[in-house]
Amino acid sequence: MQKELINLIDISKSFTKEKVLDELNLNIHENEFLTLLGPSGCGKTTTLRILGGFITPDSGRVMFDGQDITNLPPNLRQLNTVFQKYALFPHMNIADNIAFGLKIKNKSKSYIQDKIQYALKLVNLDGYEKRMPDSLSGGQQQRIAIARAIVNEPRVLLLDEPLGALDLKLRQDMQYELIRLKNELGITFVYVTHDQEEALTMSDTIVVMNQGYIQQIGTPENIYNEPENAFVADFIGDSNIIDGIMLEDRLVAILGAKFACVDTGFGQHTPVDVVIRPEDVELVSPGEGTLPGIVTHLIFKGVHYEMEVMAGGFEWLVHSTSMFAVGTQVDIRVDPFNIQIMNKPESEDEEAVSLEES
Repeated sequence: MQKELINLIDISKSFTKEKVLDELNLNIHENEFLTLLGPSGCGKTTTLRILGGFITPDSGRVMFDGQDITNLPPNLRQLNTVFQKYALFPHMNIADNIAFGLKIKNKSKSYIQDKIQYALKLVNLDGYEKRMPDSLSGGQQQRIAIARAIVNEPRVLLLDEPLGALDLKLRQDMQYELIRLKNELGITFVYVTHDQEEALTMSDTIVVMNQGYIQQIGTPENIYNEPENAFVADFIGDSNIIDGIMLEDRLVAILGAKFACVDTGFGQHTPVDVVIRPEDVELVSPGEGTLPGIVTHLIFKGVHYEMEVMAGGFEWLVHSTSMFAVGTQVDIRVDPFNIQIMNKPESEDEEAVSLEES
């Protein structure tokens, strides 16, 4: 892992007495693609704007490469921001849009020209210098906004839901473009989104946020396969989240049936949340599994079939490449390694409590 570049230390922020961030702590590493992920109002955009210098925290410090930049204005920070609304100047051509920040810094004409050519090549828009913004597609305008940020040679690029206004195909194309740009530029990306697919596709590290707290920090694989609480499990992908009783180490009761698992340390007869991903639910012939059920719904999704199975009074979501028709009697079976056990929160406040990075 690269060295730590940014440290947010005990950051709190309120708007009209509503606390948006509550003593948030976060470390961002050099050359990392870090995504702040969460629902609307979770505090992710406020965190980004504090990083960018557009908002000052009520308390706490923002450290950049060992220097306190909490009160430093945006134009003096070694970072640039790309917004969802591209904010291109409609009366300027593409070259002038890209050069705007460089002209403010009084760079030479030859330097500016070289940087324009470099940035356009990097975003695959060579030859677009004289075009006007309104002649470009949404995806092209977003690339120009990124090019304008890149030419200032920031050490960190902040991206606030930059693909939100694009259609699905363009959004997917731009995801790959951003990964390529990050690898070619070798700079740190901090990306804000509520789209879990974007986060899983692009990130080195995902920070899942809710109600002003960090719920979990980890790699996409870790966040998806090892969620630390029910909120993360429910927000990242589809999940079956079921009330269970941990009978003893490696044995949990779910819906009246006993399932082997690999978790330990929960005690005996302890109420827990059980998380099982739809693709980890196996449907087998009656008598071959752990819990009997019946298929109640079936949709073909192309890559797999999505089924709902009523078993133990719970409607299970199942993804499988095998098709079971509606009305089919089945048994449910789950590999012990695919059952995730987590403590139940003792209160509503605890549900939002910050889970610090280990």
